[in-house]
Amino acid sequence: MMTRATDLEATEGVFNQAPPLQDHNRYLGHAAMRDALARECGPAVAAAMEPALARLGEELASADWITRGELANRHPPELRLYDAQGRRLDRFDFHPAWHDCLDWLKRNHVAGAAWADEQPGAQTKRAALFQLFAEVECGSLCPATMTHAALPLLMREPALAEPWLRLALAPAHDPRFIPAAGKRGLLIGMGLTERQGGSDVRANISRADPAGDGWYRITGHKWFFSVAMSDAFLVTAQGADGLGCYFMPRFLPDGSLNALHLVRAKDKLGDRSNASAEVRFDGALALPLGEQGRGIATIIEMASYTRLDCANGSAGIMRAALAHALHHARHRQAFGKPLIAQPLMAQVLADMAVEVEGHVALCLRVAATLDRQRDDAAEAALKRLLTPVAKYWVCKRSPALVAEAMEVLGGNGYVEESPMPRLFRQSPLNAIWEGASNIMCLDVLRALARDKNAGAALAAELAPARGRHPAYDRHLDRLGKLLAAPQEADARRLTEAIALAVSAARLLQGDGIAGEAFCLGRLQEGAGSNAFGGGPALDTAALLQRARPDPP
Repeated sequence: MMTRATDLEATEGVFNQAPPLQDHNRYLGHAAMRDALARECGPAVAAAMEPALARLGEELASADWITRGELANRHPPELRLYDAQGRRLDRFDFHPAWHDCLDWLKRNHVAGAAWADEQPGAQTKRAALFQLFAEVECGSLCPATMTHAALPLLMREPALAEPWLRLALAPAHDPRFIPAAGKRGLLIGMGLTERQGGSDVRANISRADPAGDGWYRITGHKWFFSVAMSDAFLVTAQGADGLGCYFMPRFLPDGSLNALHLVRAKDKLGDRSNASAEVRFDGALALPLGEQGRGIATIIEMASYTRLDCANGSAGIMRAALAHALHHARHRQAFGKPLIAQPLMAQVLADMAVEVEGHVALCLRVAATLDRQRDDAAEAALKRLLTPVAKYWVCKRSPALVAEAMEVLGGNGYVEESPMPRLFRQSPLNAIWEGASNIMCLDVLRALARDKNAGAALAAELAPARGRHPAYDRHLDRLGKLLAAPQEADARRLTEAIALAVSAARLLQGDGIAGEAFCLGRLQEGAGSNAFGGGPALDTAALLQRARPDPP
């Protein structure tokens, strides 16, 4: 007996399912980001940025770019240690989608060229683009941030200007595995972590011995070697004067490969598109970077930029997860009406939206200090203090929000065809990279203790919003007591309190509902909850319309 069409439709037809979230505009649909840029750069500068950001936001939401992000992770890099004749290669081969990602990041000044951009707000714009790209593909952001962070160090080393500084600044990606002098652009990686030390870089045992003509021979290992296909690396090793930082090229001046030998690829939970490896240095040649014996200070300067990008990446991951949850809830019917029309679901989604608002506000406020640090001592002090604050709090909150978003999608969010598993696997990483959570909180204590301008700069940052909401005022009073005599055991509580205060202060500058909702749900004593949606009732309709990724 033939099966009727209606029977097939009943058993195999697709209905009550959300269409793919694509072909919208990641920037124009991101009200929190647009408001934050106007706040940090000024309305005129933000308006001048908007055409380019809108064009790129539309590009990154296209089906083509979503597919590139999927392909780069579905086909992770392949380690090639030897060629057919047995010669060492020590390189990774990548899917073309990975190189498309790096090309986009280099062309759009996310991977180096922002330092040569003299337009107002260049670093804040770059941070916004970093967040937008994190919604598409996070692994390729690692070489982007390493290259970006290395450049301020290279700019102070005349010997590295040619070709290294010029090509790192160039807005061009050149994937060829050849000496730097023949390339159009290059990438810089980093190797700090050793198996016996982890975050304690002072425990490194790799050795640097003079080799003549200013070069040093590095002997030792790195347990995690970031962006292992880069053209050069910043590495740490023990020299005669203590731990130093060294610039290690992949190819030597004579065109031969340096004695940098990859041992194995790291099989990571997430970040599958990015090549991380263990490495052995068999007398690899490198040049000293910064003052001899002050490698920690040199690396900390670089880390001030990579740590902010960890926060930016987490903000982008959370925005992507929220966007998918909102999109699903608008199209999925349950119990006779769309999920987003169910009061409890609307409360959960609105609370998630407020969370993302706070993280975007905090990250772009810190990014703005990069644009101002040269001419403003208070901004430089804020950068030093707020970078570990943002790194700790934004990255710490990411897994919880992504897990909640996955739950909104139900079983659809738990299968590999969904974008949610990749976001979920990626979500814990930024809290681990570049110093884990306790390292960040201890760094906040150091910033307050060593820079007497830091406390004053923070007070000046928070004061203008006092009187705009009673919960904010009471939070400032509690924060003042923590700051009066900070203790190591309270470092997490203090760091969280600073993060919430700065986020609220930025959001309260606007006339919208985000600041009110943030203060009610996160600063008001007794009103908070460990679960999204468990706080006081919010103006869900307005908050969800504001957060909608594809506004009508």
